Amino acid sequence: MPSSSHRPLHPPAGLDVLAGALRASPPSLGPVRLVGVDGHAGSGKSTFTGHLSGALGGAPVLRLDDIASHRELFEWTDRLLAQVVEPLRHGVPAHYAPYDWRARRFDPPRVLEPAPVVLIEGVGAGRRALRPHLARLLWMDLPPAESWRRGRDRDGAEQREFWDGWVRAERRHFADDPSRPFADLLVRQKNQGYEVLPGPVGQHVNGPVRDSQ
Repeated sequence: MPSSSHRPLHPPAGLDVLAGALRASPPSLGPVRLVGVDGHAGSGKSTFTGHLSGALGGAPVLRLDDIASHRELFEWTDRLLAQVVEPLRHGVPAHYAPYDWRARRFDPPRVLEPAPVVLIEGVGAGRRALRPHLARLLWMDLPPAESWRRGRDRDGAEQREFWDGWVRAERRHFADDPSRPFADLLVRQKNQGYEVLPGPVGQHVNGPVRDSQ
């Protein structure tokens, strides 16, 4: 779906603790620690992931907005596994074709390097088919109604019809394949910075992580 700018972001103070803990996690996909950032559309995943990438020294980010399409809002698992997961498993660069939501076509392939930490963000990053390949799953802990309101406000009237269809599709997806119950960590946005808390699975990343500013 249409997403915000991919410009580099300076990480808020506090995310260095989370970044260090993720670096110290065992690899989950060949040499890669694949970290999922899931949550409802509009919950702030892209912005948070940009900050976290900066705290990790520029860790590569795969945005599921680039994998999904108008015809495959959530039915992209096989393509993601073939184009991204399998190459990273073997420690070689992945190549995927990002989708242009306005032109409604796939663009030329991009390269995703098998870095020590790779971030994958978007609705469905914690789906059951991906969880076995994740070192950690983070959930942006914002209620759906508030997330969707923020997303609608961000995208404006031009995308109103798209959002109506998206919300229905997202409801169906999470009813069939929920992510939050399997999250290692919950991320809550504060006035300044973020708070990171243990998730429903009750795991900690090298001990409690409570980063905030």
